[in-house]
Amino acid sequence: MKLISWNVNGIRAVHNKGLFLPFIAKYKPDILCLQETKAEQGQAEIDLPEYEEYWNSAQKKGYSGTAIFSKKKPHKVVLGFPDEITKKYKLKDDYGDTGTEGRVIAAEFDDFWVLNVYTPNSKPDLSRLSMRHKHWDPAFLAYAKSLEKEKPVIFCGDLNAAHTADDLANPRANEGEHGFTPEEREGIDSIVRAGFVDSFRHFIPTGNGHYTWWTHWANARARNIGWRIDYFFVSKKLAPKLKKAEILAEVTGSDHCPISIEL
Repeated sequence: MKLISWNVNGIRAVHNKGLFLPFIAKYKPDILCLQETKAEQGQAEIDLPEYEEYWNSAQKKGYSGTAIFSKKKPHKVVLGFPDEITKKYKLKDDYGDTGTEGRVIAAEFDDFWVLNVYTPNSKPDLSRLSMRHKHWDPAFLAYAKSLEKEKPVIFCGDLNAAHTADDLANPRANEGEHGFTPEEREGIDSIVRAGFVDSFRHFIPTGNGHYTWWTHWANARARNIGWRIDYFFVSKKLAPKLKKAEILAEVTGSDHCPISIEL
């Protein structure tokens, strides 16, 4: 089984460039998780009859959003966090209510949950860092752990942070900048401490040069001056079933590239 995750930075833009359907045809994911769709179902006019489609779109038009496409119909799909987690972790700030931003969608299959996430960006001035660190990251981990009580979890998406110095090209220059603050890195540390396995690092434990996002500036992608901020984590119970984890850096259309795992 192949699962792919991709922050498309606007699914209509990728589709209008003629890149989305050829990508599906070439890589043939069984389950595809998208982030930053910036659309509602039907707006992109994508015809994928093999797939069931599930969307969690932001209330704000052209913003954020997640979706899951699956060849097999899931038993259940859940949009957003459960009410008890939303109430406990107080996920609103001056920017708005993250619960209206379409950032989380989960689908239950026979042997596991798939949890797709687009984590809020801390902002260049770090004005959303406190909400992320103190509220969002603990809420997301609590949700993943609650699903894991039912069955193993595969979660993926854009976590908007590089975990270690190996996960970005210029760690010294970016120390303390948004995407590489101690607080954001601690959020990923907590995921690992909870027993979730970073699928890519399961196969390639150390080393840089493996990136999933590149700024549009200074020809960064061609020079591979990037960041690894997109991840597949799996419950420890599923780690022995991992056959492969890849970064599909050759796929264009977004400032992020897709990532994949095979079970």
